[in-house]
Amino acid sequence: MIAAQIVPTPVGALALLSREGVVVAAGFTADPEEMFARLTPALRAEGLEVVDDLGPATQAVRAYLDGDLEALDAVPVSQPGTPTRRRLHAALREVKAGTTVSYAELAARAGLPRTAARAAGSACAQNLIAPFVPCHRVLPSTGGYGGYLYGTPVKEWLLTHESRRTANAG
Repeated sequence: MIAAQIVPTPVGALALLSREGVVVAAGFTADPEEMFARLTPALRAEGLEVVDDLGPATQAVRAYLDGDLEALDAVPVSQPGTPTRRRLHAALREVKAGTTVSYAELAARAGLPRTAARAAGSACAQNLIAPFVPCHRVLPSTGGYGGYLYGTPVKEWLLTHESRRTANAG
């Protein structure tokens, strides 16, 4: 069974979906079914149950919102993808809070050629586990915020939250 919880955040509800303590989906929506629909058929076959508390994942989100920007890093995650996409998602998890990278930089960090910037953009677009896999920390090299599945205001809020906290810590 896939367990789901809705956690309130300053930028709206965050749906968390977990299977045996591993986050399999997370996104800024009040409807866990929206995230559930993006899972693989095998996971969807397990069914969905909304619960009151997912334990460590929920605690990590609350700690992150309270200023512990590394709290999400310790939560195990799992999402499907090609070997290239998995390398990109792993590289994303290494981008520290308060910093950003371009799509080309993300590709380079994943050990992929600079021409793989398009693959990096695709990996961000297909990311099922925001903000645990922090695609909000990737910005276009041409400037601006670029796209974000949950809207630019959410991306802006996450980046501002992280930059304020890292500035205060320094």
